[in-house]
Amino acid sequence: MARLIECIPNFSEGRNKEVVEKIVDEIRKVDEVKLLDYSMDKDHNRSVVTFVGEPEKVIEAAFNAAKVASELIDMSKHTGEHPRMGATDVIPLVPISDVTVEECINYSKSLAKRIGEQLNIPVFLYEKSATSVLRENLADVRRGQYEGMKEKIKQKEWTPDFGPIELNIKAGVTAVGARAPLVAFNVNLDTNNIKIAKKIAKVVRAKTGGFTYCKALGLEITERDIVQVSMNMVDYTKTSLFRVFDTIEREARRYGVNVIGSEIIGLVPMQALIDVADYYLRLEEFSSDQILEKRMFE
Repeated sequence: MARLIECIPNFSEGRNKEVVEKIVDEIRKVDEVKLLDYSMDKDHNRSVVTFVGEPEKVIEAAFNAAKVASELIDMSKHTGEHPRMGATDVIPLVPISDVTVEECINYSKSLAKRIGEQLNIPVFLYEKSATSVLRENLADVRRGQYEGMKEKIKQKEWTPDFGPIELNIKAGVTAVGARAPLVAFNVNLDTNNIKIAKKIAKVVRAKTGGFTYCKALGLEITERDIVQVSMNMVDYTKTSLFRVFDTIEREARRYGVNVIGSEIIGLVPMQALIDVADYYLRLEEFSSDQILEKRMFE
């Protein structure tokens, strides 16, 4: 079986396609690395890239992409709806086949050290790679965003794991870590009232009493004059998409608002969508073995 890890770096550029293409090209250039997907969001001003390959090759591609991002993206001029702290904001590594979580943690440390030392960018380890409980949750690491990082990293408890202890004014700060697969799932509402989106996000968000494995924010999508509940479902096997979607729909109705659509950012595990189909279609004794493409792949 091939040794594979998945890498899903997020870059703080979603408006300049030429810049994003130059970053993605660095991934395309690495042999034995497969670019699976990338998407740009103008309102978030953010791009999400997904690629997979042999671990050492993936680390090489991730570093090269981060290097180009640090050269082409100026965080001192960046604006966007999505929380961010660096040109290469976050680099998650996910074990796919014949690679353990512990190995992925070691690869994340190797990548973080290289980014810190060679690119002169402060780097935090997060999720399963975190060096303290404070750094496990990406939202806690990123709190304060780019604008607050200059002072934050001066605090003893927020000394970067690698790289300088001063903010890189142009490239900002980067987080690197090993984690389980997650689903980036957004639900759009037919209103431009951001207060409603934020109230609904608070209901479903784990930290404020909602679903245990759901991280949520209320964001404005100015290009469409609507608002959005933007989520990371960090364990779809324990908190399903359909339960969160149902809750958002019910909460929206309380404010006289409708759900007008939802979206998946990047790639999604097949089982996450099978679970949704199973629930809404009320399938009886259904098995994922009945999926044609799954059987053909096997």
